[in-house]
Amino acid sequence: MEELTQILSYVAYLLPAVVVGIIAYYFFKGHTANEEGRRRYLIQKEAQNKILPTRLQAYERLTLLLERIDPNKLLVRVKPYSEAVDEYEALLIQNIEQEFDHNVTQQIYVTPECWNLINAAKNATIHIIRQGSMHEKDNNADALREYLLRNFMEEVTPSQKALAYIKKEVAELF
Repeated sequence: MEELTQILSYVAYLLPAVVVGIIAYYFFKGHTANEEGRRRYLIQKEAQNKILPTRLQAYERLTLLLERIDPNKLLVRVKPYSEAVDEYEALLIQNIEQEFDHNVTQQIYVTPECWNLINAAKNATIHIIRQGSMHEKDNNADALREYLLRNFMEEVTPSQKALAYIKKEVAELF
């Protein structure tokens, strides 16, 4: 019986130490997790501050791309050098492709939805130019220009739709 009393007294002395040890373990585990989360947040915030100017510059360049491939501005800027409709169509498409290729690296700084919309605007513009070329096949390049300008004056261009999305996405950054 005396041994049982001695064992119970040892357990009575050890029990508070074990409880304090368990509490200390969970406290330090929670504290270190909180500190790690805080450090990650600070690192992410610092990286965000460094990347934000680059992202804004990418949005600026893509805005310029959309402005340059907007049919209303493209048709005024790129004048036909011959009367052939096919040559003028090829010249317009070449200008659009060059502008797009020049800015293709900007896709890493914008959301996939934004990049897909820009790509779709480029493809839709090319498609519309090709349709206009087929419609004005019997006329000259100036007739194609007039036809395309008339059509785009009445409706919103694909570039304008993509530009509206870019503006919305940039507004979400702030």
